[in-house]
Amino acid sequence: MLLKSLRSLFALLVLPLVLTLGLGMSSTAIAADGQTSQQMANAKTSDADLWRAVKAGDSGFTTAQGVEANVLINVAGNQGKDIKNNYLTPAMGLAVLGVFGAFVIFYFVNGPSKLHGGFSGKMVLRWSKADLWIHWVLAISCLTLILTGISIMTGKHIIQPYVGEGVWAALINASKFIHDYVGPVFIGAWILCVVKWMPLQTFKMYDLKWFLVVGGYINFGPFKGKHPDSGFANAGEKMWFWTLTVFGLFISISGIMLVLPGLDLPREASMLALLIHAISAIIIIAFTIVHIWMATVLSEGGMECMVSGYCDETWAVQHHNLWFDEIKENGTLEYKD
Repeated sequence: MLLKSLRSLFALLVLPLVLTLGLGMSSTAIAADGQTSQQMANAKTSDADLWRAVKAGDSGFTTAQGVEANVLINVAGNQGKDIKNNYLTPAMGLAVLGVFGAFVIFYFVNGPSKLHGGFSGKMVLRWSKADLWIHWVLAISCLTLILTGISIMTGKHIIQPYVGEGVWAALINASKFIHDYVGPVFIGAWILCVVKWMPLQTFKMYDLKWFLVVGGYINFGPFKGKHPDSGFANAGEKMWFWTLTVFGLFISISGIMLVLPGLDLPREASMLALLIHAISAIIIIAFTIVHIWMATVLSEGGMECMVSGYCDETWAVQHHNLWFDEIKENGTLEYKD
Protein backbone atom coordinates (compact mmCIF):
# COMPACT_ATOMS: atom_id res chain seq x y z
CA MET A 1 0.00 0.00 0.00
CA LEU A 2 2.81 2.38 0.85
CA LEU A 3 4.51 1.76 -2.50
CA LYS A 4 1.31 2.34 -4.34
CA SER A 5 0.77 5.60 -2.51
CA LEU A 6 4.28 6.81 -3.32
CA ARG A 7 3.75 6.07 -7.04
CA SER A 8 0.53 8.09 -7.05
CA LEU A 9 2.23 10.98 -5.29
CA PHE A 10 5.12 10.92 -7.82
CA ALA A 11 2.68 10.99 -10.70
CA LEU A 12 0.88 13.95 -9.25
CA LEU A 13 4.15 15.85 -8.86
CA VAL A 14 5.76 14.98 -12.21
CA LEU A 15 2.73 15.23 -14.52
CA PRO A 16 2.27 19.02 -14.15
CA LEU A 17 5.97 19.51 -14.78
CA VAL A 18 5.85 17.44 -17.99
CA LEU A 19 2.76 19.24 -19.18
CA THR A 20 4.35 22.61 -18.47
CA LEU A 21 7.52 21.72 -20.34
CA GLY A 22 5.55 20.28 -23.27
CA LEU A 23 3.35 23.32 -23.60
CA GLY A 24 6.37 25.58 -23.42
CA MET A 25 8.19 23.68 -26.12
CA SER A 26 5.06 23.69 -28.32
CA SER A 27 4.65 27.44 -27.86
CA THR A 28 8.30 27.99 -28.73
CA ALA A 29 7.98 25.82 -31.85
CA ILE A 30 4.84 27.63 -32.94
CA ALA A 31 6.47 31.01 -32.33
CA ALA A 32 9.59 29.94 -34.25
CA ASP A 33 7.48 28.66 -37.12
CA GLY A 34 5.51 31.89 -37.24
CA GLN A 35 8.71 33.91 -37.18
CA THR A 36 10.13 31.87 -40.08
CA SER A 37 6.97 32.42 -42.14
CA GLN A 38 7.12 36.14 -41.46
CA GLN A 39 10.78 36.24 -42.48
CA MET A 40 9.97 34.41 -45.72
CA ALA A 41 7.13 36.84 -46.46
CA ASN A 42 9.41 39.78 -45.73
CA ALA A 43 12.09 38.30 -48.00
CA LYS A 44 9.58 37.89 -50.83
CA THR A 45 8.40 41.48 -50.37
CA SER A 46 12.00 42.67 -50.31
CA ASP A 47 12.82 40.76 -53.53
CA ALA A 48 9.76 42.19 -55.27
CA ASP A 49 10.64 45.73 -54.18
CA LEU A 50 14.22 45.22 -55.35
CA TRP A 51 13.11 44.00 -58.78
CA ARG A 52 10.67 46.88 -59.15
CA ALA A 53 13.47 49.31 -58.32
CA VAL A 54 15.80 47.65 -60.83
CA LYS A 55 13.19 47.82 -63.59
CA ALA A 56 12.51 51.46 -62.70
CA GLY A 57 16.17 52.28 -63.27
CA ASP A 58 17.10 53.00 -59.66
CA SER A 59 20.81 52.96 -58.89
CA GLY A 60 22.42 50.59 -56.45
CA PHE A 61 25.97 49.58 -55.63
CA THR A 62 28.44 47.58 -57.67
CA THR A 63 32.18 47.13 -57.75
CA ALA A 64 32.19 47.68 -61.52
CA GLN A 65 33.73 50.91 -62.77
CA GLY A 66 32.40 53.19 -65.48
CA VAL A 67 29.55 55.57 -66.31
CA GLU A 68 26.29 54.50 -64.64
CA ALA A 69 27.75 51.15 -63.58
CA ASN A 70 25.39 51.15 -60.58
CA VAL A 71 22.29 51.07 -62.82
CA LEU A 72 21.36 47.56 -63.96
CA ILE A 73 18.49 48.50 -66.29
CA ASN A 74 18.46 51.81 -68.17
CA VAL A 75 14.84 52.84 -68.62
CA ALA A 76 15.61 55.59 -71.13
CA GLY A 77 17.58 53.10 -73.22
CA ASN A 78 14.66 50.69 -73.40
CA GLN A 79 12.25 53.48 -74.25
CA GLY A 80 14.58 54.79 -76.95
CA LYS A 81 14.91 51.30 -78.41
CA ASP A 82 11.12 51.01 -78.60
CA ILE A 83 10.87 54.39 -80.36
CA LYS A 84 13.52 53.34 -82.87
CA ASN A 85 11.98 49.93 -83.62
CA ASN A 86 8.31 50.97 -83.62
CA TYR A 87 8.51 54.37 -85.29
CA LEU A 88 11.85 55.31 -86.83
CA THR A 89 12.56 52.06 -88.66
CA PRO A 90 9.16 52.13 -90.46
CA ALA A 91 9.68 55.86 -91.14
CA MET A 92 12.98 55.10 -92.85
CA GLY A 93 11.28 52.48 -95.03
CA LEU A 94 8.59 55.02 -95.90
CA ALA A 95 11.22 57.66 -96.73
CA VAL A 96 12.92 55.32 -99.19
CA LEU A 97 9.98 53.52 -100.77
CA GLY A 98 7.36 56.25 -100.37
CA VAL A 99 9.32 59.18 -101.78
CA PHE A 100 10.93 57.09 -104.52
CA GLY A 101 7.56 55.59 -105.49
CA ALA A 102 5.90 59.01 -105.53
CA PHE A 103 8.50 60.33 -107.97
CA VAL A 104 8.16 57.28 -110.21
CA ILE A 105 4.42 57.89 -110.45
CA PHE A 106 4.96 61.61 -111.03
CA TYR A 107 7.47 60.89 -113.79
CA PHE A 108 5.13 58.57 -115.69
CA VAL A 109 2.23 61.02 -115.33
CA ASN A 110 4.11 64.27 -115.94
CA GLY A 111 7.29 63.33 -117.80
CA PRO A 112 10.55 65.32 -117.64
CA SER A 113 10.90 69.08 -117.91
CA LYS A 114 12.00 69.56 -121.52
CA LEU A 115 14.12 72.41 -122.82
CA HIS A 116 11.99 74.73 -124.94
CA GLY A 117 13.61 74.89 -128.35
CA GLY A 118 16.06 72.09 -127.54
CA PHE A 119 19.76 72.30 -126.74
CA SER A 120 21.60 75.33 -128.05
CA GLY A 121 24.99 73.62 -128.20
CA LYS A 122 26.61 76.54 -126.35
CA MET A 123 27.92 75.46 -122.95
CA VAL A 124 28.12 78.00 -120.10
CA LEU A 125 30.52 77.58 -117.19
CA ARG A 126 28.54 77.04 -113.99
CA TRP A 127 30.73 75.09 -111.55
CA SER A 128 34.48 75.17 -110.97
CA LYS A 129 36.65 72.06 -110.67
CA ALA A 130 36.79 72.58 -106.91
CA ASP A 131 32.98 72.68 -106.78
CA LEU A 132 32.77 69.43 -108.74
CA TRP A 133 35.21 67.69 -106.38
CA ILE A 134 33.31 68.87 -103.31
CA HIS A 135 29.99 67.79 -104.80
CA TRP A 136 31.06 64.30 -105.82
CA VAL A 137 32.98 63.51 -102.64
CA LEU A 138 29.93 64.67 -100.67
CA ALA A 139 27.52 62.79 -102.94
CA ILE A 140 29.43 59.49 -102.96
CA SER A 141 30.06 59.54 -99.21
CA CYS A 142 26.43 60.49 -98.52
CA LEU A 143 25.06 57.68 -100.72
CA THR A 144 27.46 55.20 -99.10
CA LEU A 145 26.28 56.23 -95.64
CA ILE A 146 22.65 56.00 -96.75
CA LEU A 147 23.03 52.45 -98.11
CA THR A 148 25.01 51.16 -95.13
CA GLY A 149 22.75 53.03 -92.69
CA ILE A 150 19.64 51.44 -94.21
CA SER A 151 21.29 48.02 -93.86
CA ILE A 152 22.15 48.68 -90.22
CA MET A 153 18.76 50.06 -89.26
CA THR A 154 16.35 47.91 -91.28
CA GLY A 155 18.50 44.93 -92.32
CA LYS A 156 17.23 42.59 -89.61
CA HIS A 157 13.71 43.05 -91.02
CA ILE A 158 14.32 43.01 -94.78
CA ILE A 159 17.59 41.09 -95.24
CA GLN A 160 18.36 38.79 -92.31
CA PRO A 161 15.27 36.55 -92.69
CA TYR A 162 16.25 35.69 -96.28
CA VAL A 163 19.99 34.98 -95.97
CA GLY A 164 22.16 32.62 -93.96
CA GLU A 165 23.71 33.59 -90.64
CA GLY A 166 27.19 33.82 -92.14
CA VAL A 167 26.07 36.10 -94.97
CA TRP A 168 24.12 38.31 -92.57
CA ALA A 169 27.04 38.57 -90.12
CA ALA A 170 29.44 39.53 -92.92
CA LEU A 171 26.99 42.07 -94.36
CA ILE A 172 26.19 43.83 -91.10
CA ASN A 173 29.85 43.91 -90.01
CA ALA A 174 30.91 45.35 -93.36
CA SER A 175 28.11 47.93 -93.23
CA LYS A 176 29.12 49.04 -89.75
CA PHE A 177 32.82 49.23 -90.68
CA ILE A 178 32.20 51.21 -93.88
CA HIS A 179 29.69 53.49 -92.17
CA ASP A 180 32.11 54.41 -89.39
CA TYR A 181 35.05 55.16 -91.69
CA VAL A 182 33.15 56.99 -94.45
CA GLY A 183 31.54 59.26 -91.86
CA PRO A 184 34.60 61.55 -91.45
CA VAL A 185 34.85 61.91 -95.25
CA PHE A 186 31.24 63.07 -95.36
CA ILE A 187 31.79 65.52 -92.50
CA GLY A 188 34.82 67.06 -94.23
CA ALA A 189 33.00 67.46 -97.56
CA TRP A 190 29.91 68.77 -95.76
CA ILE A 191 31.96 71.51 -94.06
CA LEU A 192 33.49 72.60 -97.39
CA CYS A 193 30.07 72.54 -99.04
CA VAL A 194 28.48 74.72 -96.37
CA VAL A 195 31.32 77.24 -96.26
CA LYS A 196 31.75 77.57 -100.03
CA TRP A 197 28.12 77.54 -101.18
CA MET A 198 26.27 79.30 -98.36
CA PRO A 199 26.55 82.80 -99.93
CA LEU A 200 24.59 81.51 -102.95
CA GLN A 201 21.76 80.00 -100.90
CA THR A 202 19.96 82.98 -99.36
CA PHE A 203 16.20 83.01 -100.01
CA LYS A 204 14.68 85.83 -102.07
CA MET A 205 11.10 86.96 -102.57
CA TYR A 206 10.99 85.48 -106.08
CA ASP A 207 11.67 82.05 -104.59
CA LEU A 208 8.10 82.01 -103.26
CA LYS A 209 6.74 81.96 -106.82
CA TRP A 210 9.06 79.04 -107.62
CA PHE A 211 7.26 76.98 -104.97
CA LEU A 212 3.83 78.15 -106.12
CA VAL A 213 4.40 76.88 -109.68
CA VAL A 214 6.48 73.84 -108.58
CA GLY A 215 9.58 75.21 -110.29
CA GLY A 216 8.10 74.95 -113.77
CA TYR A 217 8.37 71.17 -113.79
CA ILE A 218 4.63 70.59 -114.31
CA ASN A 219 3.74 69.69 -117.90
CA PHE A 220 -0.06 69.93 -117.65
CA GLY A 221 -2.84 72.23 -116.46
CA PRO A 222 -2.38 75.91 -115.54
CA PHE A 223 1.22 75.33 -114.43
CA LYS A 224 2.42 74.07 -117.82
CA GLY A 225 5.28 76.13 -119.21
CA LYS A 226 5.49 78.35 -116.12
CA HIS A 227 9.18 78.90 -115.47
CA PRO A 228 9.68 81.20 -112.46
CA ASP A 229 12.61 83.51 -111.93
CA SER A 230 15.64 81.95 -110.31
CA GLY A 231 19.15 82.99 -109.39
CA PHE A 232 22.20 80.75 -109.30
CA ALA A 233 20.28 78.31 -107.08
CA ASN A 234 16.53 77.86 -107.38
CA ALA A 235 14.24 77.63 -104.35
CA GLY A 236 14.27 73.82 -104.38
CA GLU A 237 18.06 73.71 -104.38
CA LYS A 238 18.14 76.21 -101.53
CA MET A 239 15.74 74.11 -99.49
CA TRP A 240 17.92 71.05 -100.12
CA PHE A 241 21.05 72.99 -99.14
CA TRP A 242 19.63 74.22 -95.83
CA THR A 243 18.17 70.82 -95.02
CA LEU A 244 21.60 69.28 -95.59
CA THR A 245 23.24 72.06 -93.56
CA VAL A 246 21.01 71.74 -90.49
CA PHE A 247 20.49 67.99 -90.38
CA GLY A 248 24.02 67.34 -91.62
CA LEU A 249 25.18 69.14 -88.48
CA PHE A 250 22.89 67.00 -86.30
CA ILE A 251 23.92 63.77 -87.96
CA SER A 252 27.62 64.64 -87.75
CA ILE A 253 27.61 65.51 -84.05
CA SER A 254 25.44 62.54 -83.08
CA GLY A 255 27.57 60.23 -85.23
CA ILE A 256 30.74 61.37 -83.47
CA MET A 257 29.07 60.72 -80.11
CA LEU A 258 28.15 57.19 -81.18
CA VAL A 259 31.53 56.08 -82.57
CA LEU A 260 33.79 57.48 -79.86
CA PRO A 261 33.39 55.31 -76.73
CA GLY A 262 36.16 57.26 -75.00
CA LEU A 263 33.70 60.10 -74.42
CA ASP A 264 32.15 58.05 -71.56
CA LEU A 265 28.68 59.47 -72.18
CA PRO A 266 25.69 58.49 -70.02
CA ARG A 267 23.48 55.91 -71.67
CA GLU A 268 20.65 58.44 -71.93
CA ALA A 269 22.91 60.73 -73.98
CA SER A 270 23.98 57.84 -76.23
CA MET A 271 20.37 56.82 -76.86
CA LEU A 272 19.39 60.44 -77.56
CA ALA A 273 22.28 60.69 -80.02
CA LEU A 274 21.08 57.49 -81.74
CA LEU A 275 17.53 58.83 -82.09
CA ILE A 276 18.73 62.22 -83.42
CA HIS A 277 21.03 60.38 -85.84
CA ALA A 278 18.17 58.24 -87.13
CA ILE A 279 15.70 61.14 -87.48
CA SER A 280 18.29 63.28 -89.30
CA ALA A 281 19.13 60.36 -91.59
CA ILE A 282 15.46 59.84 -92.51
CA ILE A 283 15.07 63.51 -93.45
CA ILE A 284 18.32 63.62 -95.44
CA ILE A 285 17.41 60.38 -97.26
CA ALA A 286 14.02 61.77 -98.32
CA PHE A 287 15.55 65.03 -99.60
CA THR A 288 18.41 63.19 -101.30
CA ILE A 289 15.96 61.12 -103.32
CA VAL A 290 14.10 64.29 -104.35
CA HIS A 291 17.38 66.04 -105.25
CA ILE A 292 18.62 63.15 -107.39
CA TRP A 293 15.32 62.78 -109.25
CA MET A 294 15.01 66.49 -110.01
CA ALA A 295 18.64 66.91 -111.03
CA THR A 296 18.73 63.92 -113.35
CA VAL A 297 15.44 62.46 -114.58
CA LEU A 298 13.10 65.45 -114.26
CA SER A 299 15.41 68.14 -115.63
CA GLU A 300 16.61 67.69 -119.19
CA GLY A 301 20.23 68.79 -119.33
CA GLY A 302 20.57 69.10 -115.56
CA MET A 303 23.01 66.25 -114.99
CA GLU A 304 25.58 67.73 -117.37
CA CYS A 305 26.18 70.57 -114.90
CA MET A 306 27.74 68.26 -112.33
CA VAL A 307 29.61 66.13 -114.85
CA SER A 308 31.57 68.78 -116.74
CA GLY A 309 30.76 71.93 -114.77
CA TYR A 310 29.06 73.43 -117.83
CA CYS A 311 25.37 73.81 -118.64
CA ASP A 312 23.61 74.42 -121.93
CA GLU A 313 22.72 78.07 -122.50
CA THR A 314 19.06 77.19 -123.07
CA TRP A 315 19.01 75.32 -119.74
CA ALA A 316 20.58 78.32 -117.99
CA VAL A 317 18.01 80.74 -119.42
CA GLN A 318 15.07 78.44 -118.69
CA HIS A 319 15.97 77.37 -115.14
CA HIS A 320 18.29 80.13 -113.81
CA ASN A 321 17.47 83.22 -115.85
CA LEU A 322 18.42 85.80 -113.19
CA TRP A 323 21.84 84.23 -112.76
CA PHE A 324 22.41 84.11 -116.53
CA ASP A 325 21.43 87.78 -116.88
CA GLU A 326 23.78 88.68 -114.01
CA ILE A 327 26.87 87.00 -115.47
CA LYS A 328 26.16 88.57 -118.86
CA GLU A 329 26.00 92.02 -117.30
CA ASN A 330 29.07 91.71 -115.08
CA GLY A 331 31.22 90.12 -117.79
CA THR A 332 31.80 86.77 -116.07
CA LEU A 333 29.90 84.74 -118.67
CA GLU A 334 32.29 82.06 -119.94
CA TYR A 335 31.58 79.59 -122.71
CA LYS A 336 33.23 76.22 -123.23
CA ASP A 337 35.77 76.24 -126.08
